Amino acid sequence: MSDRDDRRLRLDQPRETGRGWRRQGRRRMDPETFGRFAEGFARFMGTATFIAWMTVFVAAWLFWNTLTPESLRFDPFPFIFLTLMLSLQASYAAPLILLAQNRQEARDRVTQEQDREQTARAHADMQFLAREVASLRLALGEVATRDFMRSELRGLVSDIEERLAGPEDEQADGQVDPTPR
Repeated sequence: MSDRDDRRLRLDQPRETGRGWRRQGRRRMDPETFGRFAEGFARFMGTATFIAWMTVFVAAWLFWNTLTPESLRFDPFPFIFLTLMLSLQASYAAPLILLAQNRQEARDRVTQEQDREQTARAHADMQFLAREVASLRLALGEVATRDFMRSELRGLVSDIEERLAGPEDEQADGQVDPTPR
């Protein structure tokens, strides 16, 4: 029995799908590689460089087929071959541009979802911080502030000064207050 037949009979391994002649020697193109190619192509087609080279190509084609002797012309006046070439270029360009747009939309969708999640987290954080600030304000309502402490200390200092100054004034008059303060 051959190795291939042996693999077919094994039950512990998955079977290969598709026809045998397609599997052998045929490489699969990575979709990411083709997608990157399509994006690069679409990006190049949107540049002034592409438009300039395409203009030079068409102008050279027109000049060659109008100004050279008739024996050297390969595309006479209606320029059917030029029209065919431009149509062929457009028929390849359109799907590649659409593929690049689809890939960009997918990236934009992922970015938008990440932004939405980040916004939701930021909103939750802001709500949490607002609740914390509110609880701190409530707690600070019960805590003595610096201004309150200063006013209380000033009041105590003035009371002490009055008590200390009070007996001296009374001794000067000759009268002593018998009641303690």
